[in-house]
Amino acid sequence: MNLRILSNAGNRCNSPVSSCADALGAGGKRASRVVRFSGASPSLANRRVFCRVPGMTRNFGSLLNETTQFEAQRRDITRATFDTYTAKLTPDLQIIDLLDNQPEFSKPIGEYVDAVVNDDHIAQGKALLDKYHNTFDAIEDAYGVDRYVLTAIWGVETNFGRQTDTRPVLRSTATLACVGRRQGYYREEFVSALDILAKGDVTPDGFKGNWAGAFGGTQFMPSVFEKFAVDFDKDGKRDVFGSVPDLIASTANYLRYYGWYPNWPWDYEVKLPENFNYMLVNGPRRPIAQWTQLGVTLADGNPLPQVLEEGYMLLPAGTKGPAFLALRNFRVILSYNPSLAYALTVAYLADRLSGLDPPVAQWPRGERALTGAERFELQQRLGQRGFFPSHAANGMIDVATRSAIQKFQASIGLTPDGFATVAVLDRLRAQ
Repeated sequence: MNLRILSNAGNRCNSPVSSCADALGAGGKRASRVVRFSGASPSLANRRVFCRVPGMTRNFGSLLNETTQFEAQRRDITRATFDTYTAKLTPDLQIIDLLDNQPEFSKPIGEYVDAVVNDDHIAQGKALLDKYHNTFDAIEDAYGVDRYVLTAIWGVETNFGRQTDTRPVLRSTATLACVGRRQGYYREEFVSALDILAKGDVTPDGFKGNWAGAFGGTQFMPSVFEKFAVDFDKDGKRDVFGSVPDLIASTANYLRYYGWYPNWPWDYEVKLPENFNYMLVNGPRRPIAQWTQLGVTLADGNPLPQVLEEGYMLLPAGTKGPAFLALRNFRVILSYNPSLAYALTVAYLADRLSGLDPPVAQWPRGERALTGAERFELQQRLGQRGFFPSHAANGMIDVATRSAIQKFQASIGLTPDGFATVAVLDRLRAQ
């Protein structure tokens, strides 16, 4: 499941468990298009083999064989199967230029949300909810997962299936098994793709996905498809391309596994008191009753519900944007795709599909999103100041990065909201 913005089908990476931006090296540097390969075998890893792109094309088959053979053997992929599907395989060199081009990380969060949660997409989603009403009834009964979040994921990932991917999944995963920061991860995805083809769930010609290897209307990675895809319509195959029941049920199966709680909200939009301690933002989770004691109310000023639930405070756009108490179901959405912008967009769209009003607070405008290189630099500079482990810099603004930003902001007398901005990076540069 990728993080994809609806109007930018070519540059998306969204998929359950893939953690795409982190996985694919956002903010990484390439010198004159030189690619490093670290394969499964000790000989390759120890020699730190470097291969220029033209050489990669010429030697791709042997390189792929050496880097993936151990995983293929472990998964009982036969030599005949391997040779059948890889004999004419070539690397997709365009992927190298797409590694740092994900809209959920490169756009301001409000702009990303607004591009998806609009009247047109809400109307499309409601039409599909009506069309497949009986299917959603059956899937809710079987899995206990809300139809609105399932439809929202479908909408965010592929505009309800209207966006079609054209890259062969096997070729994409093979390429990423040999280049990028998550080669080990993609070796497993490549072998899972081989296994899917061998089992016949998908035909070779129909096995198309995005550049990161995610496929189907809700963007499964191959390993996730293998674990969670179901044949809900009982036609003998698990089909996330042509069967809406299989697609939605497979997505529900994933969310149930990761702890979706039926009939429960994903958040409460809240209003913070003037004396709020912003070091409490981004965790840890606290009982709702404790947030009430700290003076937090619903965004309209009413008291928080008296429920036995824990939540953590989120300020996705800093002090100038909306504030949320994120609940357990929000964490489940994040398990599908770890981008905060993605999870919020899914949650917002699900709320609107269910008939809820839009949030009270508005997103701030005019704040430029950091580029991939700037996010990487931000983490490195935080590491130099002792707020972040430098070796973990990956260009992905996650909870650990936001926490490090808070500590830096507090150390120089700024409000510690954890929001990664150009102004924060400039202050780090000036230190």
